[in-house]
Amino acid sequence: MSCRGASVNLSRPMTNAVVAQRFETRQFRTTATRQDIDQAAKYIGAGAAAVGAAGSGSGIGTVFGSLIIGYARNPSLKNNLFTYAVLGFALSEAMGLFCFLLAAGILFAF
Repeated sequence: MSCRGASVNLSRPMTNAVVAQRFETRQFRTTATRQDIDQAAKYIGAGAAAVGAAGSGSGIGTVFGSLIIGYARNPSLKNNLFTYAVLGFALSEAMGLFCFLLAAGILFAF
């Protein structure tokens, strides 16, 4: 029984040396260049994840800017507007913190 390009002699059993020679294992090796590339990739990934913090800052500015505009238009809705503004601030800040934690996780976990 043979396949094209490879033939196996099944008449005699293979010894341990032959098996070891055929199924040679490779050791895991890292070079300095490979480590530098991995480190650069971590920094790029963490920087990309930290971009969300800028979005959080602009979101907080938008929320409180809209609060001031809404309060100037209708001062009688001060309590309702402030409640919604605090909710918007909390959600925007939470997204910024999630981005920061993701960036820290990329840097220190991998």
